[in-house]
Amino acid sequence: MSAASRAPLRSNTTRRTRRRAALLTAGAAAAALALTACSSGGTSGGGGDTNFVAGSDGIDTVEKGDRTAVPDLSGETVDGKQLDIADYKGKVVVLNVWGSWCSPCRAEAKNLETVYEDTKDQGVEFVGINTRDTSTGPALAFEKEYGVTYPSLYDPTGKLMLRFEKGTLNPQAIPSTLVIDRDGKVAARTLQALSEDKLRDMLAPVLAEK
Repeated sequence: MSAASRAPLRSNTTRRTRRRAALLTAGAAAAALALTACSSGGTSGGGGDTNFVAGSDGIDTVEKGDRTAVPDLSGETVDGKQLDIADYKGKVVVLNVWGSWCSPCRAEAKNLETVYEDTKDQGVEFVGINTRDTSTGPALAFEKEYGVTYPSLYDPTGKLMLRFEKGTLNPQAIPSTLVIDRDGKVAARTLQALSEDKLRDMLAPVLAEK
């Protein structure tokens, strides 16, 4: 075989090698993005001074006089209804940020539903913010599978999360949970999946406030 006839073979092999390398690089980048997008831990809210006092159990709290109000959180829920969290003022609200694609969210889903059922007659409301699901179908399937009965705002691009004061939520820490007091202010948060007991411990002091 002449050098001229071997050249196209070498060229094709080089192209295949480069394509394979590009695919591997893209796959690694996607895996890294998935890891940063779904975290079961972390305490940083992304900077800012929001008066949180870090707890050893991963739950951060704010003294009553130092709390800041939640932003406007209103819009369409995953099942097509309208919800405005301002309508719950006077009640304690547990706000959970989740996605159907997130394994820690699946781990905590039944814990949240159990505590919701136990506390909804005590003036407690639960609201979810479903994020990064490109359609409502997976979110609705998630709710059905895990028996979630409280409503969730549909926030595929994370715009509702970005309304919070800097440092309150970390957009890369999914799931996250906030407890909002009766005045509509953030009283506690955690940037990790919750056990049933830890959620009760997080909620109880705010529920006991007068």
